Amino acid sequence: MRAVSWGELEREDVALAAFGQERLDGKVAYLATTRKDGRPRAHPVTPVIGEGHMFIFLEPSSPRTRDLIENPDYCLHCAMSDSSGSSGEFQVTGIARHSEDAGLRELAESISNFRPSTRSLLFELTITEALSTAYLGGQPKRRRWQSSAAVAES
Repeated sequence: MRAVSWGELEREDVALAAFGQERLDGKVAYLATTRKDGRPRAHPVTPVIGEGHMFIFLEPSSPRTRDLIENPDYCLHCAMSDSSGSSGEFQVTGIARHSEDAGLRELAESISNFRPSTRSLLFELTITEALSTAYLGGQPKRRRWQSSAAVAES
């Protein structure tokens, strides 16, 4: 299954991408990875979104870094502002790609609202699926997007 950049989501579903960026960019979100033994693990991260990309910076010694290097599949879910979900939920799944490209790192740092450590590793989170849930009048309204590349290859 081929994952695509955040920019592809922006081109194909402007409203969903805008909602996701509002819920994720520069905020604490929860990254689910898979341990070597197959068990899931969740980690707080701060995604950086802009210029058609979604990035995370990770410490090299972190278990989440090791998890993504061994198995790059991930799921990322926004933090919730309250127990009723009034701010809405946003989740993406895809493939995390470690990058040592200096130009890409410079871009990620330039759009970030924080200064990452120089030793932090850069990962671009590419996307196969995005989901949102808004609670309007107490009723959930769900929206789902799948990469056309992912649909074509699944």
